[in-house]
Amino acid sequence: MRVIARAAAVTAIGPLLGLLLGAAGPADSPVNVPEPDGLYTGPPRGYTPATLKGATVIDRKGLEALLPEGPILIDVVLADHRPAGLPADRPWLPTHRSIPGAVWMPGAGGAPLSPEKEEAFLRRVAELTGGDRAKPVVTFCRPECWGSWNAGKRLVAAGYSRVHWFPLGVEGWQDDHDTAVAKPDPAWTAATGARAAER
Repeated sequence: MRVIARAAAVTAIGPLLGLLLGAAGPADSPVNVPEPDGLYTGPPRGYTPATLKGATVIDRKGLEALLPEGPILIDVVLADHRPAGLPADRPWLPTHRSIPGAVWMPGAGGAPLSPEKEEAFLRRVAELTGGDRAKPVVTFCRPECWGSWNAGKRLVAAGYSRVHWFPLGVEGWQDDHDTAVAKPDPAWTAATGARAAER
């Protein structure tokens, strides 16, 4: 009798369980986030898509394999805020660590960006690539960061044919490799007024 009762309970719960699982289906799954039509303008941190149309999504091994080609590594991690309540006369010197050789353009993955900042970003990438839109470019920031996705999307839209998105970011790289202290790119800073200490 107990076996029959259990079987009946499972049969009754089955459809309900199916409904609950269906409610938490692919649209809510962190591994199945759909790509937005354009740039993502929501909160900068959160689950990101597994794809970036027109670009190649790479993991750590993919980045390691690409490095001998000398790709342009673009770090768009936002600069840290000065801590609230820190006295104005107290020095605050945050350190940002990145993938060695990366060009750090704090906030370049933001959306929306002013036309002036967007133009400055594309101009700086053109300088770094020597105007070669077939040169490999890698965009990254931190895990679950939309900024690097947006930066890659901008480059694809601008006609770059070998854009690589590294969604694991700095933390994903440092799992197996050393990082290096990075300073904001002087050209980006001069063009946009971006600062490392505050934003």
